[in-house]
Amino acid sequence: MHSLVTCRRYSLDFSRFILFHFQDFLQQYHTSPSKNPSLVSNSKNPITVFPQNCVNSPSKSNLSSNSARRIPSSNGNDILDFNSATVLETLSSYSNDWKQALEFFNWVEFSCGFQHTTETYNRVIDILGKYFEFDAAWDLIRKMRKSSSFARPDHTTFRIMFKRYVSAHLVKEAFDTFDQMEEFNLRDDVSFSNLIDALCEHKHVIEAEELCFGSNSNGGKHLFCSLNVKIYNMILRGWFKMGWWRKCREFWEEMDKRGIKKDLYSYSIYMDIQCKSGKAYRAVNLYKEMKKKGIKLDVVAYNTVIRAIGISDGVDVALKLYREMVELGCQPNVATYNSILKLMCENGRNKEALEMLNEMFKKGYKPNVLTYHCFFGSLQKPKMILNLFDRMIENGVRPRMDTYVMLMRKFGRWGFLRPVFLIWEKIEEHGLSPDEFAYNALIDALVQKGMVDMARKYDEEMIAKGLSAKPREELGGKLVSVASEDG
Repeated sequence: MHSLVTCRRYSLDFSRFILFHFQDFLQQYHTSPSKNPSLVSNSKNPITVFPQNCVNSPSKSNLSSNSARRIPSSNGNDILDFNSATVLETLSSYSNDWKQALEFFNWVEFSCGFQHTTETYNRVIDILGKYFEFDAAWDLIRKMRKSSSFARPDHTTFRIMFKRYVSAHLVKEAFDTFDQMEEFNLRDDVSFSNLIDALCEHKHVIEAEELCFGSNSNGGKHLFCSLNVKIYNMILRGWFKMGWWRKCREFWEEMDKRGIKKDLYSYSIYMDIQCKSGKAYRAVNLYKEMKKKGIKLDVVAYNTVIRAIGISDGVDVALKLYREMVELGCQPNVATYNSILKLMCENGRNKEALEMLNEMFKKGYKPNVLTYHCFFGSLQKPKMILNLFDRMIENGVRPRMDTYVMLMRKFGRWGFLRPVFLIWEKIEEHGLSPDEFAYNALIDALVQKGMVDMARKYDEEMIAKGLSAKPREELGGKLVSVASEDG
């Protein structure tokens, strides 16, 4: 049974989310149980109160027809008829609170009659897996299996499970999941590739290599793995993510010994490896090798080379390669501009970078959050950073949680507490739940300014939410240093 408190929480959180995502609301809608007694019905039956108030409160006449439409019910109360996109976005806004995500998932189905799709199931399964609620995730998968064809488990469902198990270092459980896919008629080469990709993505490359090429592969899973370049590329990328540069070189050479014909993606990965390992000049040599072999570069490969040549030979040479790329008919994308902007910002050429940002708009390229990260990492004036942050929001670019964390840490190190709180308030205004990194950034800033009591309050609040707080001497624990979050 849902309580009145649950109803009030949904009214507040859901309205904040709707405000940020649907711009045709007439005015900002803020409620709280203490300020808006109309949220509490005179009815003594909380079961009746929950669907009535939680459906009507955020909508009234404000809700966009693009997000949900109001339909009359037999008792005279309007019921929201949600579409899939709205449910997906709302679930995403609860990505840092699995309980609210699951409650909303159930509420929209049972109180609003929404018929969940495979995509909405997958979204909530992903959130549950993020917090190791695997039993609840499997309950939903079994529920999907029994449901109509409107929502059935697919390859994406189990790719999510692989990702969440492996990211939690539960490799055996990921293997068991692959075996169970036989029941769903999904134990095939696509699923095997997804499993290998998850292992490599989350630094379990040794297990991935053993599964593909080892003599003791469990249950014959390796039989799904043909010696194709796609699998090799995944493992090469896995060693890249591990930062094992020597192993990357050995595996690159092993591909030649095994007769694997390297493709564009192989070269793109290995060029990126050379850049990240501090050998940008070798990436440039690989670029020349590709040209000799007649491998036509795509925009992804060019982006890597532009970055490499900018590091080894300077920004101007990178700009020259960018112009050559365009002349050859390969159109840039936002990542191309991001590579050049990052080079400019790293070299203190912020004015030129801002001019290029304006050029992006003129040419119809919409900057993304990483575009603005280039500037946030290099600008040194709080006012300029906040103005650019506001401009980002006005241009429809939604900040990521690490965006807020980056700015809070930056302002905190500078000793500017007011902008730290401005960014903190933006997190809630944008309908998001702060994660542990956001809390720790705020607490660090407060501790630095000597505001220990307030810092302790936020420390207790994050622990109550089930987030991991770092021990601090000032708050009664051992101080632990945290690496910079600046991008």
